[in-house]
Formats: sequence, C-alpha cells, structure tokens
Amino acid sequence: MPYLQVCSLARLGKTVAEIDASHVLTLINAQTPVTRPPSIAAERHLYIAMSDIIEPLDGHITPAEGHVRQLLGFVRQWDRQRPMVVHCYAGVSRSTAAALITTCALDPARDEQAVADLIRARSPTATPNLRLVAVADAILKRNGRMMAAAERIGRGADCYEGVPFRIEI
Repeated sequence: MPYLQVCSLARLGKTVAEIDASHVLTLINAQTPVTRPPSIAAERHLYIAMSDIIEPLDGHITPAEGHVRQLLGFVRQWDRQRPMVVHCYAGVSRSTAAALITTCALDPARDEQAVADLIRARSPTATPNLRLVAVADAILKRNGRMMAAAERIGRGADCYEGVPFRIEI
C-alpha cells in the first residue's frame, strides 16, 4: 500500500534511503537550504517556500492558495509505486498539514477526522498548520471538515523535532 512518510529536514536523507522513496515534498522557509537526496530525480522533488505561520507577518511568506495548488498538482502526479517523503523543518506543522491535505485529496471518500486522528495517534507532536489546512479545505470543497478535524486534534506535544510517522494512502 502506498504511503507518505513525514519527517524533519534533519531526517530527510536517511528517511529517503531507508524507505526507498520516489518523491519528496518540501515545505520550508525560503532561506532554508535543502539538499535533494541523490536518489530523487529533480522532477520528483517539489520545494514550496513558505513560513510556518497562520497570519501574515512582515518578512515571511504566508501559506496561500498558490502553495496548496502546487502541492495538489505534485501529489496528484505521484504514481504511488513507492513512498513519498513529506517534510518541513521540524516535521511538526507544515508537513503534517500536507499529510492531511494529500490524504484527503488522493482518497476523497476518506473521513477527515479519521485521518487527523490517525496522524495524532502516530505522532504526538503533530500540529497541522491551520492556514494550509483552511486553504486546502476550501479548494477541496470539504466544507470545513478538514479544519474541524485539525482543530480537534489541536496542538501536539512541544518538541524541537517532530515524531516521524507514516500514513497510508
């Protein structure tokens, strides 16, 4: 069964190698350098520059519709033959939001709350970025159900680096 593996930037290379991932989705600040693992072809790596914020803030890139549309276009082209790694800096907020968004987009019949509950069960640190989730909820016409699910699991445990997790698609 195809799956997403969520992790931090620090675990990117090791994770890609361990699970033989075919794709990488990076959601990270524009100034953060990310080295694409050598086994990942350039066209199978999407780097989306955005800050981990939910309200506009001077000097930062607020997650927006264009970012979510890029994400959706990328994950919809994934052949699901091998896993995809989704990461942000800490593996806590942007990447967990992307895991929720991707799962809901690629499996439209799947219950949003069940997906959010699974994310929480597998990672006590997961704290999906609510701005990303809200934008995706509107684009995917989920009528607030993705937002309600993300809000219900709430903020995860404080950490420097998130607990990595996998979610089957």
